[in-house]
Amino acid sequence: MSHPLITADMVALDLTSDDRETVTRQLIDLMAAQGRVTDAEGFHADVRAREAQMATGMPGGIGLPHARSEHVSVPSLAVGRVPGGVDFGAPDGPATLVFLIAAPAGGDADHLKILAALARRLVHESFRTSILEAADGGTVAEIITREVVTS
Repeated sequence: MSHPLITADMVALDLTSDDRETVTRQLIDLMAAQGRVTDAEGFHADVRAREAQMATGMPGGIGLPHARSEHVSVPSLAVGRVPGGVDFGAPDGPATLVFLIAAPAGGDADHLKILAALARRLVHESFRTSILEAADGGTVAEIITREVVTS
């Protein structure tokens, strides 16, 4: 990929909302500010449509909203830490880590590669802990760039 999957500017360390829509929108706004999402409203509608099909919460305090969209210019990942938790429908309760995956509409392979690579890392408590304890967005982006291999 010519663009990194994630940058420090696409990490929010202390999101305070307990509303899934608000948290998702804050992460979309980070992507839009980096020029990776061309229409934040349109992409949010695509993410909501995907969420309506099946909850994207995973055990271990993880929210994994994702969508392919014509409003996404380059495969991207935004990360939010939500210390108070937000409900993404996981069986074990609220998510304290939210990973928003955005892929261009024609990017089926990219979307699935990112989702699979991230899911493989998220089952490891040490990976989740390293994200939760990272001091800044740059460290989070560095950990994900190193650990989530999509090639």
